[in-house]
This record gives sequence, structure tokens and C-alpha cells, in this order.
Amino acid sequence: MFTGLVQAMGMVRWQTGDQSGRRMLIGGTPLVERLSVGDSVAVDGVCLTVAAKEGDGFAAQVGPETLARTTLGQLRPGDMVNLEPALRAGDPLGGHLVTGHVDTVGTIVAEAHEGEWRYVDIRYPSSFADYLAPQGSIAVDGVSLTIVSCTEDHFRIMLIPHTLAVTTLGRKSVGAAVNLEFDLIAKYICRLVRRYVGSANAH
Repeated sequence: MFTGLVQAMGMVRWQTGDQSGRRMLIGGTPLVERLSVGDSVAVDGVCLTVAAKEGDGFAAQVGPETLARTTLGQLRPGDMVNLEPALRAGDPLGGHLVTGHVDTVGTIVAEAHEGEWRYVDIRYPSSFADYLAPQGSIAVDGVSLTIVSCTEDHFRIMLIPHTLAVTTLGRKSVGAAVNLEFDLIAKYICRLVRRYVGSANAH
């Protein structure tokens, strides 16, 4: 479990394999000192397992399902990624509950600057529309953010200067793909309501 508060960025040093499975090394991060083999770590919002530690980085294995459902299959050596270690008992819950199980990939379609702040519009599959609400939470590339507004297939977020500086979102522009994880509580509520309505209609 994570909170969506990115604690560091890392760089993809190398990767091997193909779409049937890859192994990658993410380095240049001070987080490696607190990670152990077997630990969970969110990489651009995707929960991965530390398979090995090498120098100032760690190696992780990425399976075919993850490569197909997230942006990790698009990463290349030199790319920067957001990193967050798993939440520990007693840690502050400063963002919102994030599982690291990405729901889908969205695309940045517009951005507007207001001083040091940036508004970003992201297009997403309309089948997930029930999980979004204005002032609700969403994880974008592992970053916990508040939804400013939303439609059936777009939503808007606002990035503060700090987020732009300490996460990869400050490096993303129109056309970039981003990992999206919708609010866990919203997903469970929608599932329960659909089951209840379906049961009521059956009677």
C-alpha cells in the first residue's frame, strides 16, 4: 500500500527482455538505502518487487500483464521515474490510499500555465467515468492528486510548483502517456451499488 507521495525520482539504467517480461535496473536514488530485497516499491505508480540491489539502484522484474496495462513497457534507459516505498505502520497518510495496481493509461491532451502553477487535462477511457468526481483523488504516475473537474472522458488536475519540481510530471507534456489508478474507495462503492441495483432489478 502507498500514499501517492513520491519520495524520490530514479533513472532507468538498463533493461532486458521483451513484452513477455522484462528486468530493469533503476538507479540514482537515495531510496535504495532503505530498500531490501523483497520489498515493494511504486515505480511510476506501479507496485514492483525489489529483486536485487546493485550499487545506487535496484532491479525489478516486470511481467507481461504489467507491461500491457501500464507505461512501463515504454520506458527506455535514461528515462526518469517516480518512486515511493511501501507504507509502513505508523507512517503519515499524507495523500490517499494507493495500491500500485494501475487501472489504465491516460494521455495528456492539454496544459495551461498560471504563474508557477500548471493545469493539466488528461484523457482516459470513458468506462472508468464513475470513479471520478470533482475534488476527488486520483493517482497519476503514482502521484496523489486532486481532480479539479471531470467529464466522461477527460479530467483536469492542477500541479503545484513543488510537485512539478520533485516528480516526473514536471517533465511531461502534451501527448505523454501516464499511469492512472482511480480511488480505491470509489471503485468498491461503485461495485457494491451495481450489485445492489442488479439484484433489485432481478426481483
